[in-house]
Amino acid sequence: MTLTGTMLIGQHSLCGNRDAIRAINPATDTPLEPAYAGGNAEQVAQACALAWAAFDGYRETSLEARARFLEAIAAQIEALGDALIERAMAETGLPQARISGERGRTCAQLRTFARTVRAGEWLDVRVDSAQPQRQPLPRPDLRQRHIALGPVAVFGASNFPLAFSVAGGDTASALAAGCPVIVKAHGAHPGTSELVGRAVAQAVKDCGLPEGVFSLLYGAGREVGIALVTDPRIKAVGFTGSRSGGVALTQAAQARPEPIPVYAEMSSINPVYLFAAALEARAENLAKGFVASLTQGAGQFCTNPGLVMAVQGPALERFVSTARALLPQCPAQTMLTPGIFQAYEAGVGALAEHAEVVARGLGATGPNQGQAHLFVTQASEFLSNAQLQAEVFGAASLVVVCADDEQVRQVSEHLEGQLTATLHLDEADLARAKALLPVLERKAGRLLVNGWPTGVEVCDAMVHGGPFPATSDSRSTSVGTAAIQRFLRPVCYQDFPDELLPCALQAGNPLLLRRLLDGSREV
Repeated sequence: MTLTGTMLIGQHSLCGNRDAIRAINPATDTPLEPAYAGGNAEQVAQACALAWAAFDGYRETSLEARARFLEAIAAQIEALGDALIERAMAETGLPQARISGERGRTCAQLRTFARTVRAGEWLDVRVDSAQPQRQPLPRPDLRQRHIALGPVAVFGASNFPLAFSVAGGDTASALAAGCPVIVKAHGAHPGTSELVGRAVAQAVKDCGLPEGVFSLLYGAGREVGIALVTDPRIKAVGFTGSRSGGVALTQAAQARPEPIPVYAEMSSINPVYLFAAALEARAENLAKGFVASLTQGAGQFCTNPGLVMAVQGPALERFVSTARALLPQCPAQTMLTPGIFQAYEAGVGALAEHAEVVARGLGATGPNQGQAHLFVTQASEFLSNAQLQAEVFGAASLVVVCADDEQVRQVSEHLEGQLTATLHLDEADLARAKALLPVLERKAGRLLVNGWPTGVEVCDAMVHGGPFPATSDSRSTSVGTAAIQRFLRPVCYQDFPDELLPCALQAGNPLLLRRLLDGSREV
């Protein structure tokens, strides 16, 4: 497929008239063709009008039709073949295996949501039958289901050109819920975005859906993003990116005459706890696992272990010593964009002013290559210096040395919200871990035992979220099938004739849904 440098507003390709963005190959620091001119407020309004016109029809498509649409998107993405892999590699510097794996995850995610749509449990059907003879007052017939919120604006992420971008988790879950989607492509990978956007648009056409179900916009500055978030026809926002960007969008959404939810994944340092017995038994192996997790990717993973906590002693010294020996063997890796590389360099520079550098990876051999860093500080310093809690997006981590278990708890209470918290423990550590667990449940969305946080499984039970600033709404997840709930709201129907009820609520249960009927769950 030839790249055109145009936006997709419904089924129409349009050129923008604002400043153009152009992808840069981070491995060579060279710009890539074509340029993508940014859209304007009028084009945003056009996309929003199409999305609004499509909404009522799309949200009432049958479960089977919507599931087939999601599967059609996956098939269209796979049909792009090597052209998608090659363009994504050029725009990110990631190797072929990583991009191929991410494409597989993206398509599997779409098919997982297709399964979720067919099952229909997300409709959360509840029926309380009429009780006309009840005293002192009769009870009406009450039936509840969830419906889609409305058109959703999705902001493509810089770190995952497929899995968190045009047809990524936010788009897949919103479409599954019955919401039309307008994507603002990330400027780091516009060509990849166009390829995937055209795949989605083709699936819309092939499935006979209204064209406004999907649009793809570009924009170099704030105009397109702010216009999207403030358009009254947009009813929710999905965002993965910086803390400053997520906060700005949230503030814009809350300042509207009708405020709307913004589901922003922003900042996390993902603390790792090394408990005493586990550290004593396997400090060296823990260090090996830590270094492997830390250096997996080059600023791509928002779940990298950016903080390590343990009580001082010889076992912790063995852990640090092993990591100090291993890290200098780790090559510098090309980071996803020049901007991410510059932010990483600034971040490790700031940490170096406040903490001891104990190890560095191999130096850069090309442009935009991040050199891994390991720092150590005392808990008292961490508690008194907010700079030490700032996220450094890349292969940099800070070991916090605590005097005792009480200081571990103090540091934990001091932490901001996190995506993950990891506990390495043995049986002798269970009592200490249990005592700390209530704090960690308040701080993080996913808790792990004897593993490493890097990477996120797409499944029913996954939570990729957490208290601010990990996300802007700790009640939600951006990964896993529960992500569909972000884009739904309940509606109750009282004393409706059966012919007027939606299929999901009709007395005969034509969709064969598992309902809550008069307080009991149907089998």
